[in-house]
Amino acid sequence: MDDLFQVSAQAREGVTVVTAAGEVDVSTAPELRSMLQDTSGTTIVVDLSQVTFLDSTGLGVLVAASKRGDVRLVVTRAQITKVLEVTGLSEVFSVFSTVEEAIAR
Repeated sequence: MDDLFQVSAQAREGVTVVTAAGEVDVSTAPELRSMLQDTSGTTIVVDLSQVTFLDSTGLGVLVAASKRGDVRLVVTRAQITKVLEVTGLSEVFSVFSTVEEAIAR
């Protein structure tokens, strides 16, 4: 397992903010999936600003979460933005540059 991967959740202004850090891949995606499934409320901000790698398994977790409610992504790294653009998911998700912007929407 990837010891560098971390995920946490906190309530902020009536929205659940899930923060992931490190690599989101086939070995760590189940932990992210579990955290997203355990969140309450219909709006979730997923802070990916500290994610260094995101594979198709991680993308699948995000898509599955979006079927349950409003999922907003915070992305600051060009490589993660590119993955979202290439897969067309930048059109599916609302993408923001800060958690504050995502919450305020």
